[in-house]
Order: sequence, then structure tokens, then C-alpha cells
Amino acid sequence: MDDSRTKLRESFRVLASGQLPRLYSIARRLVGDAAEDAVQDCLLKGFERYGQLKTAESGPAWLTSILVNCCRDRGRTESRRPQQIDFEEAERFSLYRKIAYEDPFPYSDSLHLDFLEEFGPEDVRAVLLRLPPLYRIPLVLVHMDGFLAKEVARLLDVPLGTVLARLHRGRKLFEVQMWAYAEETGLLRKGAR
Repeated sequence: MDDSRTKLRESFRVLASGQLPRLYSIARRLVGDAAEDAVQDCLLKGFERYGQLKTAESGPAWLTSILVNCCRDRGRTESRRPQQIDFEEAERFSLYRKIAYEDPFPYSDSLHLDFLEEFGPEDVRAVLLRLPPLYRIPLVLVHMDGFLAKEVARLLDVPLGTVLARLHRGRKLFEVQMWAYAEETGLLRKGAR
């Protein structure tokens, strides 16, 4: 009996250590500075339930599912009341038109590309963290980690249509927040030089 527990522990250790960088990367984009805690929660829950895992091949997806739930739980405890969002205003907002109208990079032949080039990985992460987890999680999983929308629907245990709607709204909110972040941090003034 003790030998089988040792094998189980070693098997989990191999799985966890192989997935750790990927899990941390996902958690960093979902919960920011709380990523280490979220991954630690994920690994603890994974270890407790490791005997339930059917096949070793499904281990990475299984750990990702646990991590997403840990991140969602953290988001729930941080804000019991969801942030109020004016979706009508977000739907009317067009980053493309805003950049063209404001013209933050005079004399540029590639105005929109110049705007996007001002954003480094930390800037993108900061903008993502401004979004409510309800929209941030599907955006990160689909657009940054390559999951299919139907896989995200299974991970989050919601209908595919719900995921697609959250992706659409999340992209619009991301555009709004990109512009606001660029104004607040001076990215527009830097690029205009």
C-alpha cells in the first residue's frame, strides 16, 4: 500500500512539474499577482483528487480545469458584487475609429499598428486585469492559450453560446480599456514623439 502511494505521489510530481510553467503563465494572465497562490491552490486540489484522474494524457487539461476554477474562486471572493459595465457604450466604441479620430501619431502611415506597438506584454497584462474575470478568462484561454471556444465552454461548464457572447463582449471591453490605459499611462504621448 505504501509503495502505491509513493508511485502516485511521484506520478503527480512529474505531471505537476511538467505543467507548472504553463499553469503559472495562464494564472498570471487571469489573476495577476495572485498567480502563485492560484497555482498552489490548483496543485493542492489536484494532488488531493489525483486518484480520480482516468488517463495520464488528460492530466494537462485536468490541471488547467482545476486552475481555471481556482482563479474563478479568487475572483468571486475579491468582488462579491460584479462591476457595473455599460455594454451599450462598449458596443459603440471602436478602437479603430478612436485612433483615427484622435490621431495620436501624427504623420504616421500605419497609425493603428503604431498604437498597438506601444503595448508591451506587461501593458497587455495590465489591461487584461482591468476586465472582470467573467470576460477575462475566456479571452485569455481562447486568444492567448489557444483553447477552442467549445473547450472553454466545457472548462467553465457553460453553454457554447455563453462563451461566444463573453468573448465578443470581452474583446469590446478590452478595446475600451486599451485606449483608457494608453491615455492614463502616457503611451500616446510617448509614441507621438
